[in-house]
Amino acid sequence: MAIDHDRLFKELIQTFFEEFILLFFPDMHEHIDFGHLSFLSEELFTDVTAGEKYRVDLLVETKLRAEDGLIIVHVENQAYIQPSFPERMFLYFSRLFEKYRTRIVPIAVFSYDALRKESSVFSIEFPFGDVLQFRFFPVELRNKYWRDYIRHDNPIAAALLGKMGYTESEKVELKKEFLCMLVRLELDEARQRLLLGFFETYVKLSEKEEQQLQSEVKAMETKEREKVLELIISYEQKGRKEGLEEGMKRGIQQGIEQGMRQGMRQGMKQGMKQLIRNMARKGMTVEDIARLVDLPEEEVRELLEK
Repeated sequence: MAIDHDRLFKELIQTFFEEFILLFFPDMHEHIDFGHLSFLSEELFTDVTAGEKYRVDLLVETKLRAEDGLIIVHVENQAYIQPSFPERMFLYFSRLFEKYRTRIVPIAVFSYDALRKESSVFSIEFPFGDVLQFRFFPVELRNKYWRDYIRHDNPIAAALLGKMGYTESEKVELKKEFLCMLVRLELDEARQRLLLGFFETYVKLSEKEEQQLQSEVKAMETKEREKVLELIISYEQKGRKEGLEEGMKRGIQQGIEQGMRQGMRQGMKQGMKQLIRNMARKGMTVEDIARLVDLPEEEVRELLEK
């Protein structure tokens, strides 16, 4: 099943919007009034030239501190390489401005796995002068080194470790540090599950790597050791329970379906038996009955004898 990257990122950033701004744009964070936040409905735009429809990922209406006017923060996740992406950001910006007529902060989160430098500018220029210089705020996750973020007690930093720059040989340590961050954050279960689900969507350990992870956690000498072990065991048990419940549901459903099929077959067979007996009582021969009901003569005889 394909991963709905945009939905995952939207849910994560919407849940931890202030933490997202604080982590990547601390200067911006100082100016935004997070006591006034309103998440706006999705906007759907049609690119008539390309013949494609685009849905804006996240729109947040808020205010700046010490100012009365509203602003809009637009956050767009980009999960694949698209050379024309800066132009698309400008089109979003212009159409959002046309609708809301207020100041807009455009932010793009580049979450694909390729390591590259993205342009954050869309310009229209002529030899005799510039017409447009549109800029947005970029977050290039793969260009960020995960170890630089493990001391941030920030849920966004924890979840996004798995989209930052790391090597295959660092996967076990990456998850260990993620679990330590999760323990330190002391979140409620719903938010904890959101972060864990997001992280494990992108960082999958083999059975051998999971065993190595548990061994390394047991060897830890920090205060988080016991809580991390409890967390691992807790989610393993929940995973087994959910798997068992799902298996039982499927088994019950399969049993119902199988029972219905068997019942239908038995009902049809009983109906056929009654029909054949009625035909025989009316004096019809076995040969005639077999021809009319499209059954072998031997089977007709068996049904008459039962």
